[in-house]
Amino acid sequence: MDGWVGAWTGGRRAVHVGNVADFNEQFLLAPPAGRRFAVGRFGTGGSAPAPTPAERRADRLRRAHHYAGLAVGYSPEPAALVLPAEVDRAWIDWLARELDWGPVELFDGVAPGGTVAEALAARPALAERLATGPGPVLFWGRTPDRGEGPELAAVRRFEAKDAANGLFVALAQDHPGVRVPRQEPVDGPRAAARGLAARAARGLVTVLKSPHGVGGRGTVVVTPEEVPAAGGARALLRRLVREDALPPGGPLLLEEFVDGGPAGAGRLRDLTFDAVIGADGRVHPVGVGEMAVDGTRYQGVTVGPGVVPPGAAGTAERFGLAVGERLAEAGHRGWYDVDFVTDRERRLAPTEANLRLTGPAVAFVLRHRLDQVRGPGHLVRTVDAMPLGARLSQEALHGHLDRLRPACARLGATLLPLIVTAGHEPEPAVGLALAARSVEALDAAQALLGAAHHALGRMFEALR
Repeated sequence: MDGWVGAWTGGRRAVHVGNVADFNEQFLLAPPAGRRFAVGRFGTGGSAPAPTPAERRADRLRRAHHYAGLAVGYSPEPAALVLPAEVDRAWIDWLARELDWGPVELFDGVAPGGTVAEALAARPALAERLATGPGPVLFWGRTPDRGEGPELAAVRRFEAKDAANGLFVALAQDHPGVRVPRQEPVDGPRAAARGLAARAARGLVTVLKSPHGVGGRGTVVVTPEEVPAAGGARALLRRLVREDALPPGGPLLLEEFVDGGPAGAGRLRDLTFDAVIGADGRVHPVGVGEMAVDGTRYQGVTVGPGVVPPGAAGTAERFGLAVGERLAEAGHRGWYDVDFVTDRERRLAPTEANLRLTGPAVAFVLRHRLDQVRGPGHLVRTVDAMPLGARLSQEALHGHLDRLRPACARLGATLLPLIVTAGHEPEPAVGLALAARSVEALDAAQALLGAAHHALGRMFEALR
């Protein structure tokens, strides 16, 4: 089988392992002593103690385990799913009907309080069964429990935003239409505060970045006005740590803000290019999508024919393939993407590379499967965290979405539930995909769902 599907799975049904938390945890090293930002106390007037490291880790794991629900979309047809959180079988049956899957084994709730690697180490029979099956085993990303080697070394190197920026600079001169944001590394809180203050004094907007972060976490846009308003750069950095917007220590990056011009209809701002590097080192393009980003936080993506204009898509693909060739030389194999923002001249500014699966990857996989079983021409939009107006159990959430499914179908959209375990969080949400033949149908279905989710709150208020 040619193309990215052949390089990714060989056309075979795969085992999908939702090790999102494992991948993230390998980059969360404690900062050196003396280089921590003072976190202080949370809450008004310092009345509430800051979370302990154990509490922070538990919160990270819980959020990552929710996101691991995207494991349902690692490949066009799973043979088995390994999920850290408990997931009702009804959700998998829903997807199997819509996507024409064969029987899918479900191993859920395997790691409620830890990582998937820790869970599988405690269940060697399950680990052996998964590893010796007929199909490939796909992970969110490469982790140390699978052994050291060039693949993990490449991940560690280029998942770092400063290393990715250096690679982009080296390649950009051969790619008209690509400009790389200037970036300055700073070592520790005092240097970060001095650099941020200096840039603010010159009237510059700054993108503060932790070298590692996912989904926009660890990235903050700071305007010149915000620095004095917070009481100075050091006070602002301390506040950002208290708010968990930045990690509590270690180096930071001060990056040029790429001004995309005024927001509005027709504005193209955030793009992603996805590809797969096969076992032989060849790079196979998957596609270019338009991401939805709120501030710096990734919200979802739309992929499919006509979503991204051909000129921008071609520029993103050519540059993304060049990045992939360098990643392959460094030892990376498997999925990767390159994210871009656009400037006022519609030039593409690469901001990071992800050497792993991502939210957009799932959208591309779903689009491929739907084209395969229902015919070509699908557009797919994923929305990772649609707010719910009330906290719902999985059973109640299933009933809520099932009642909305026919209304979406009447608009020409297929509803696919993806992240279904966060409905009982303090800020309840659900992650969904929508598939249709037009952007208008996607927009209409998303608006319908948003209104229905919001109405849950009014419904429960009426019952009080």
